[in-house]
Amino acid sequence: METIVHLLESLESNILIKIAVAVLLSSVIGIERELKKKPIGLKTSAIIAAFSCLLTVVSVETAYSIDPNLHPSVRTDPLRLAAQIVSGIGFLGAGAILQRNNEAITGITTAAMIWGSASIGIAVGANFIKEAIFTALIVLLIVEVVAPALQTYGPKRLRQKEGQLSISITDHASFEQLIQDLPSFPVTFHEVTIKKESDARFTLNARLTFSSDDSYYTVYHQLSVWPHVETFDLHFID
Repeated sequence: METIVHLLESLESNILIKIAVAVLLSSVIGIERELKKKPIGLKTSAIIAAFSCLLTVVSVETAYSIDPNLHPSVRTDPLRLAAQIVSGIGFLGAGAILQRNNEAITGITTAAMIWGSASIGIAVGANFIKEAIFTALIVLLIVEVVAPALQTYGPKRLRQKEGQLSISITDHASFEQLIQDLPSFPVTFHEVTIKKESDARFTLNARLTFSSDDSYYTVYHQLSVWPHVETFDLHFID
């Protein structure tokens, strides 16, 4: 017990405060991702920020703890470890980005948030605490207030939602009729790809632009009653 108490007393309170601040700020980002049911949320953001802060503190403190008079030939770089954090965090960010069959890419914002959590940890570890707090707050403001406001009250193009459609039909005539009727659907089609799986199975993949939620339900109803539909998947892209 005495050993534990002695260990706690020997810890640098300044370093502990930095790690706590980094975890707190990254938790703001993590909670936002958690509430939106994203794969990387509170725990991941807190862990990234805590260890990024710790490595930055170690890098800086180690560099300045070396006496240049004793080691004149040694050159130190206070932020060498921090530079490696920025490089390494890219692997986690890449894991959050998903590419679907029709080349629709999702997870970009989550990947950016991962990079942001690491950046907060580095900034706090390097003693740029005020700047880290301001950055976390301004990012949260943009993501939670400005972006939704633009989608609600901004130009029509910003209010439109992107979607993905994949449909398989087991009758050639029915599939040909669908192709001909695409212009009549209340959406805009992009990147349409058509694939013949077999003589009795045809697949269409496309990205869609919905002008409103009503157009989504209209398309869903039209496809749900289309003859000879084997399967179809229609959903929004975040």
